[in-house]
Amino acid sequence: MEKVLTKVSSLKVGNSWISKKAKEELSNISGDITTFSNTVEEKAKWIFNKLKGKPPRSLPELLREYNLPPGLFPQNITCYEFDETKAKLVVYLPSTCEVTFKDSSVIRYATRVKAILLRGKLTSIEGMKTKVLVWVKVTCVAVEGSKSDKLWFTAGVKKCRPKDAYATPRDGVRVEEF
Repeated sequence: MEKVLTKVSSLKVGNSWISKKAKEELSNISGDITTFSNTVEEKAKWIFNKLKGKPPRSLPELLREYNLPPGLFPQNITCYEFDETKAKLVVYLPSTCEVTFKDSSVIRYATRVKAILLRGKLTSIEGMKTKVLVWVKVTCVAVEGSKSDKLWFTAGVKKCRPKDAYATPRDGVRVEEF
């Protein structure tokens, strides 16, 4: 009798384990389908806008929408990608370059600059440096508020610069190394 009860209880435990695993797999499949669906939806919107003749936003327009100065990146970018759902911005440039702005600050750009674009802030930046005494990686660019005329660069330390120095995109000058 004990043998039978042991087998019955082990079957219940086994069924419970199988049920739990099945639920996990269904949950994973559901997540994959949702991700795929969102990707298809984004691409469909892009194709629809392309067919309608709706022009994509320029990078300066996008930056302006997010309350950042439109001249933050060089004028001669190749293209950019922006995933609004993840706030990921990737800017492609034809070569490593640097730009000298109206306030005499210098920013150097890699051929690909990646960042998270939020309202009034560009964070987690990869591919941008500024000259302090030596070249230092820029990790964040932020505007104090919507009416502020100050732009804060975080490159090891926070440095305030006038926002109007970045009002218009400038041509990047090609440099050999980032």
